[in-house]
Amino acid sequence: MSMFCYQCQETAKGTGCTIRGVCGKTADVANLQDLLIYALKGISTFALQARQAGIATAKADKFIMEGLFATITNANFDKEYFVALIKQALVIREEVKAALAEAGITVQASHDSATWFADHTAAFEEKAVTIGILATENEDVRSLRELLIYGVKGMAAYAEHAFTLGYKEDGIFAFMQKALVATTDDTLSADELVALVMECGKYGVDVMALLDKANTTTYGNPEITKVSIGVRSNPAILISGHDLKDLEELLEQTQGTGVDVYTHGEMLPAHYYPAFKKYDHFAGNYGNAWWLQDKEFETFNGPILMTTNCLVPPKASYKDRVYVTGVVGFEGLKQIGERVDGKPKDFSAIIAHAKQCPSPQELEQGEIIGGFAHNQVLALADKVVDAVKSGAIKRFFVMAGCDGRMKSRDYYAEFATALPQDTVILTAGCAKYRYNKLPLGDIGGIPRVLDAGQCNDSYSLAVIALKLKEVFGLNDVNELPISYNIAWYEQKAVIVLLALLYLGVKDIHLGPTLPGFLSPNVVKVLVETFGIGGITNPQDDLKMFMS
Repeated sequence: MSMFCYQCQETAKGTGCTIRGVCGKTADVANLQDLLIYALKGISTFALQARQAGIATAKADKFIMEGLFATITNANFDKEYFVALIKQALVIREEVKAALAEAGITVQASHDSATWFADHTAAFEEKAVTIGILATENEDVRSLRELLIYGVKGMAAYAEHAFTLGYKEDGIFAFMQKALVATTDDTLSADELVALVMECGKYGVDVMALLDKANTTTYGNPEITKVSIGVRSNPAILISGHDLKDLEELLEQTQGTGVDVYTHGEMLPAHYYPAFKKYDHFAGNYGNAWWLQDKEFETFNGPILMTTNCLVPPKASYKDRVYVTGVVGFEGLKQIGERVDGKPKDFSAIIAHAKQCPSPQELEQGEIIGGFAHNQVLALADKVVDAVKSGAIKRFFVMAGCDGRMKSRDYYAEFATALPQDTVILTAGCAKYRYNKLPLGDIGGIPRVLDAGQCNDSYSLAVIALKLKEVFGLNDVNELPISYNIAWYEQKAVIVLLALLYLGVKDIHLGPTLPGFLSPNVVKVLVETFGIGGITNPQDDLKMFMS
């Protein structure tokens, strides 16, 4: 095999991509991503020692966070990007080692990731084939190590969004490094690795709370909002991904230019924040989840800005209209540079491009409603509680998570349609595109699909559940009439799952398939400890949940 990757739900045959990623990444990129993770483990070895000695690690902290983020599924496909990052990683590692030596601290390095060094690209590719996932021979240890790494990858994505808005927590950086170093320690038992995985869930809660604070402090608490899904006649820019700071700066720079801005995919919830409602040219949402972009970017006509992951390798027919920024990359795409000296990114090139393009082709008409994050739902708490007490609402279904290409994901639309009229769906993430446009109605004015926002806003769903537990005077969140039927795709969904497990939520069902990186023994532990299950078909699963 020329590569091995099984970090996403669509991995080949449910076991691993070995020739080329289903996501589109080539074997050399996959191997370089493995090598970058390996180098980050090396930096972390020394950064932890420096942290314990009171030596500043801010540069290393930021680099490790961004490096982890760059390797998540559908973020960056550019070989040269990863070559440059690995070179930078080796420099940063040596800087941290030098700082330790200058302080008179004996450098301790017990793993090759902390000592390996190369000064030419050929050595990268030679090394990469020896340090991948399968280098850990024990299947269960490998499974737990990868589960931990994927958890911190998701954590890094959320931490980076918060960092961009000026919010950070040292404990989150420290845990990322602790987790990476732990995956190099052959003395750790499976039980100790399980404990680290659960600790990862704790920091998953912390990082989602941090991002929630960053977003709501900066842009206000999400409000119930109707979002247009039609189009206007102006030229326009389509923005996708998750980065609200990029959106803010784009809206500021397009104001008064005659260019509209539409959201796509996970950027839809930006419409719910009060700060963005002042922009008359913030036109609406265009299209659906990330995996349909090869069709929807075609018909949009104008340029597209990808701000984080969720990029599908672009087709030649619209590739010249795709711009990337941040950790996103693909060979041949136009890059929007980073902020310098605190100044906004420069979006003048994409704005000029938009002015030369026709307006978007209409895909659909109407509106969708969202904005049901924890602050908004708790404002409606009395109404919700009354509906539950009266029997108008019999059960809530948390159907958060990710969407994807597999035909089996039709299950989620069918499941939502089959739900009894006295049930309500709580959702966050792009999984909602399977049912947020279905005519599911409302219960006494409460919509039957309550969209909290992006995938990180699964935190809002946890806050809502914990508040309902308090209101109803229950001892355990699992006593609530809430069932969890969650779709997953990539590593941000992994950290959300671990966060829910840390909060004590049990009997979560994952689909459309269980992760390929979970060994049979690790699955057994999750089933016996937390009641984790898979899915079968909508009818049988609905009977199971309602019983």
